[in-house]
Amino acid sequence: MTVLRYLLWPFSILYGGIMLLRNWLYDKGWLRSERFEVPVISVGNLTVGGTGKTPHVEYVLRLVADKKTAVLSRGYRRKSKGFVLADEHATAETLGDEPFQYHRDFPEALVAVCESRPAGIAQLLRIQPDTEVVLLDDAMQHRPVHPSLNLMLTDYGRLFYKDHVLPTGLLREHRQGARRADAVIVTKCPVDLSPVQLADITKRVQRYSRPGTPVFFSAFRYGKPVGIGNAAQLTKRVVLLTGIANAGPLLRYLTNKGHEVVQHLAYADHYSYTSADLEKLKLILEQQQGNGLTIITTRKDAVKLTDKALAAHTSQLPIFYVPIEVFFLQQGEAFDALIRQHIGSYEAAKSTETDKI
Repeated sequence: MTVLRYLLWPFSILYGGIMLLRNWLYDKGWLRSERFEVPVISVGNLTVGGTGKTPHVEYVLRLVADKKTAVLSRGYRRKSKGFVLADEHATAETLGDEPFQYHRDFPEALVAVCESRPAGIAQLLRIQPDTEVVLLDDAMQHRPVHPSLNLMLTDYGRLFYKDHVLPTGLLREHRQGARRADAVIVTKCPVDLSPVQLADITKRVQRYSRPGTPVFFSAFRYGKPVGIGNAAQLTKRVVLLTGIANAGPLLRYLTNKGHEVVQHLAYADHYSYTSADLEKLKLILEQQQGNGLTIITTRKDAVKLTDKALAAHTSQLPIFYVPIEVFFLQQGEAFDALIRQHIGSYEAAKSTETDKI
């Protein structure tokens, strides 16, 4: 532990104590945690920063594509307030970048943002009474809602059981928060993890989770780059443009694919791009004129770059985004079955109630 972490330790004790008290009050029922009559699946984590929540929410959305689904997020860094339903006028500014991405990529799902998850879910159910499943994005610490299924993510490169509470570490609450998880997913794993490594991580995770909680391991699969600008072909020399928490996996992927990353413009997570940023990109390309340079970004960044306010600039630049999908190293079918059986249990209970009437 560095000297700075030693100095921050008292603040971690204070913050961690507050979170322990808060969770205890919810666990004892002294603070209200609302349940709903539809399955509410939460995808969250204990850690500040990116653990791959967005690709995992999208995985579940694809899995339940045959259901009437609603997605609710807080809408981090959006420029709106209260409940906002995604429609044809929605933008990354009104929804936040991740909900806007869900809206763009899964138009059949009902997508909304709201600071209060109970109020947001209630409003979604009023708008679409026959909703069959609600997905909560990044709601592990939002205790006013009691999800029917709690999926907790932890990054392989930053496993929660090795971390400490803020500000000494990056945990939003103590490791014991993992006891609320119904399943734990270790994300961004190397594809060559050995059975011994998998078993060791599982054992360490289960020191903090409830007995019998399943532990899954997922990794990212990158797809063929998709053009959103004016370039017909992706070149080997690229400028990497990211506004995400951890661009390391994408950077390694591009290097392994033989790309030379001439420059990496790394902005903060949830960064809101401006026309000045795209003018900067244009200048970089002009300085490298004749050297076959294109721009690579993420899907999360691409939805913002193609928003109405920036589309005119983007269309003039050779920009591609790299699609990303989640796959499981093992027991992927078991994870799928967990989700389907959970939703099915609600459908069976509703059918039984109907038969009694």
